[in-house]
Amino acid sequence: MIEVQCRSYEKHPRALTPCARERASIAGRLVALWLVLAMPVGLSAQAPLALPPNGAAAAAYRSAIAEARQLLVDLMTERAIPGLSVAVGVDGGVVWSEGMGLASLEHGVPVTPLTRFRTGSTAKPMTAAVLAVLYERGLVDLDAEVGEYVTRWPEQHRPITIRQLAGHLSGIRHYDPEGLEFFNSVRYTNLLDALEIFDRDALLFEPGTRYSYSTYGYNLLGAALQQAAGRPFVQLVREVVFEPLGMSSSVTDHTDSIIAHRTSFYERSGGGSSYHTRQSGWQSATRTVLNGPYTDNSNKAPGGGFLTTPTDLVRFGSAHLMPGFLKESTLQLLFAPQRTNSGEETSYGLGWQLGEDSQGHPTIGHGGGAVGGTSDLLMHPDLGLVVALQVNLTDAGIGRAAREVAAIFRRELAARN
Repeated sequence: MIEVQCRSYEKHPRALTPCARERASIAGRLVALWLVLAMPVGLSAQAPLALPPNGAAAAAYRSAIAEARQLLVDLMTERAIPGLSVAVGVDGGVVWSEGMGLASLEHGVPVTPLTRFRTGSTAKPMTAAVLAVLYERGLVDLDAEVGEYVTRWPEQHRPITIRQLAGHLSGIRHYDPEGLEFFNSVRYTNLLDALEIFDRDALLFEPGTRYSYSTYGYNLLGAALQQAAGRPFVQLVREVVFEPLGMSSSVTDHTDSIIAHRTSFYERSGGGSSYHTRQSGWQSATRTVLNGPYTDNSNKAPGGGFLTTPTDLVRFGSAHLMPGFLKESTLQLLFAPQRTNSGEETSYGLGWQLGEDSQGHPTIGHGGGAVGGTSDLLMHPDLGLVVALQVNLTDAGIGRAAREVAAIFRRELAARN
């Protein structure tokens, strides 16, 4: 059972408490509405399939789409996900793009393919794309020390290279495990200023000696890229990635701006301890959908501070499966597993997670988590297949669903060959 929490403002100021009678009525209506709209908006068992602009291509995948849709509806019910969006690409074209559920529980606004979700760490491949473009232009040396680009980086730290930052071999720490940094309230207008969060902290290990995932390492990488290019990072990523790839729905997550189609952000209590969610919900035994806490992601744009759509993510992923946006040699650099100083191979390239599916087929992708958002981008390079999922719920755990959707489309593609 999913509970929706409401509060009532009454005349007496101390009456700001849950109203049992009103709560039962509103919660019942919202839960019923959510259960209905967990199905794709506007669809019924007899309704025709709503197709994206490339309708003929989608019609060719009608069976796979129907199977994948049911899987995602079941996921939304299981995980109490208010809203979800999905896109699938094959050989550079989008064959399915659809929104399900609600972008706003309070106002009953449905998710559409235009709904913008928080990227979380799926921003890291975007930053790696900026790195790749500047590398091809001769503006960045992968093995140069970061201090050559960011002069304010403290000299007491051991030297860190650009390659080590992009491959999570830098020794820079990740978020504060107490969870406070995930709910940043400071507005940063310059990425260099956001380095103050971690630049005086000791490194976890000597750079290059082991792998340790770090969003703050990507902050420093983004700062180096903006200094190398001579313009702010958020402008840089727009100019060299979003605009060239036609990612018209991808923008920086500015809390002080009006951004069309931006979803509301939710979290779920009753999920146990996590620095992604507010501590007050850790001990709750009830699966309650709550408004996500306020956060200003200007403290981490390169590692997790954008808004986008699954369709844009598919465009982005597809552009990395063939030369054009980047050279073939550059793509090989991005997708080559990094190695520690001792030669130990990691499962991470430059901004990309490397793996394989249950059948041993190679995969490339990246997951991401943010306050009120979970994203997953998964590519099967041998088939030109790209799957992107996004939801408006913290810690939704959608990675398995992305793999299962990919498996459905792999079977469809294999049946045609």
